[in-house]
Amino acid sequence: MEKLAPFCVILPWTACFALLPLFLMFSFSSGASGATSIQNLLQNHGLPGGLLPNAVESFSHDSSSGLLDVRLVRPCYARFDDGLAYFESQVRGNLSYGALRGVVGWSQEELFLWLPVKGIVVADPASGVILFDIGVARKRLAVSAFEEPPDCIPAEDEAAAGIGLVGRREGFLHQRQ
Repeated sequence: MEKLAPFCVILPWTACFALLPLFLMFSFSSGASGATSIQNLLQNHGLPGGLLPNAVESFSHDSSSGLLDVRLVRPCYARFDDGLAYFESQVRGNLSYGALRGVVGWSQEELFLWLPVKGIVVADPASGVILFDIGVARKRLAVSAFEEPPDCIPAEDEAAAGIGLVGRREGFLHQRQ
């Protein structure tokens, strides 16, 4: 059986170098999952597309293990209908249909305390409810609050953005002004 010539043997080498950036852009821009954006990836897995802020720089998803690794432009706060969340510059978790478990890099403010988000589940899409596991409790929220990605408010601009927090998030305790 005759072997086919490699692509760059057929074309002049200058054409191969000119096409290389285009090939790389389509091959790696969406990670291993093939999704075109983080919003599409989440929606294809039964989760609302606006779970993460609009400052996603890149992401990768290993469909065999479920590992989702999201890189944000910077650590930031995001305001959802129900409250405030803090995202580190890297958020990771295991993505499966209807769930993101083992979450790292995401905290939720609850009664002046910052609690880590450990998991997110949409058990029954018809119910319109999403469950957040914040370690000590599970919080039931409307899925509709997470349809659009929230703005990413830089951590250093929290006062200017009207968040009204004093102190540092790393201390897990904040007081309202």
